[in-house]
Amino acid sequence: MKQAGGNLTKGSVSTEHWNSSRPAGSVVDLFCGAGALSHGFLLENFKISCGYDVNEYCRYPFEQNNCAKFVRRDILKLSSVDLKREFTPGLRRVLIGCAPCQRFSKYTQGRSRSNPKLLEHFSELIAGVLPDVVSMENVPQLIRFDDGKLFENFVQQLKNTGFHVRWKVVDCTEFGAPQARSRLVLIGSRLGEPKLPIPEFESKNPKTVKDIIGNMPPLKAGEICPEDPLHRASRMSQTNMRRIKSSKPGGTWHDWDKELVANCHRKSSGYSYRNVYGRMRWDRPAPTITTQFNGFGNGRFGHPDQDRAISLREGALLQTFPTNYEFCAKNSTVSIKELCRMIGNAVPVVLSRAIARSIANHLAVNT
Repeated sequence: MKQAGGNLTKGSVSTEHWNSSRPAGSVVDLFCGAGALSHGFLLENFKISCGYDVNEYCRYPFEQNNCAKFVRRDILKLSSVDLKREFTPGLRRVLIGCAPCQRFSKYTQGRSRSNPKLLEHFSELIAGVLPDVVSMENVPQLIRFDDGKLFENFVQQLKNTGFHVRWKVVDCTEFGAPQARSRLVLIGSRLGEPKLPIPEFESKNPKTVKDIIGNMPPLKAGEICPEDPLHRASRMSQTNMRRIKSSKPGGTWHDWDKELVANCHRKSSGYSYRNVYGRMRWDRPAPTITTQFNGFGNGRFGHPDQDRAISLREGALLQTFPTNYEFCAKNSTVSIKELCRMIGNAVPVVLSRAIARSIANHLAVNT
């Protein structure tokens, strides 16, 4: 992959966005990925000072879209002394992050090797830096991991270092995300009792798949849109093409002829596992977008009426990335797997904006 430092005046936002008024605070993002969490803060007038991640592929999208530098670093090797230097002087310091959550997620079925020590080290960095505000989002399953001890210790250590802490599991559809996704949101403040983001939409009337991708140019499996290289659909085998043609929006592989059913699903152990080989419905939110959303057989990621899985761009839009969010430089070489990982691992941008607004309001009344 060709990497560049990033022209920080291009991408989905320009540097004038946060220069138009005094920034609400200086943000450093740990485990920043492609920058979705930071981007929500940028759109709410925070200055993104720096992002850290171990994945070099995240450099371009983070820098290009967030007007900030990216540092490739193993967070376990990051010291609080180094971290302190990244905040912009004269602004309130906000430390945000999402420790890799695969090990805690129900979607990995125990296969992930994510290291719980990342969350513990995140806590140590917070204690060493003592930012004004800290925010973390993660999968709800983190609350129950190791009988709840890991999360309880994290919260208690924040309190021991002077933070007022609030946390809640939120439904992302209540913040405008068109997908069934729940996230654990935590905000800690040394300035006083923080408030969690307030839902803006009713869960009974969420945004739908059609609202977000209904007007995307049609594609066939294996095609790439000439106007948008990210709007590309994966190829499909002949068998999977027959399967998707037999699939109904919102249905399951139980609707197919027996000859199309995979051997693993014919066994008693796999008969009830219906969350694969499904088409989305236009009139409902998408399922949770995972790192394998580009494959029809990897979940309920079939397009509602076209015979293909959703495209990379459609996955990004369902994650509420802006339509012009750039994930790789022109003529660069980035694998589809890496692009799916960056998109699937992201925080829905609408949720990150809601978190940022809550923190901005909190800082404004505690200046």
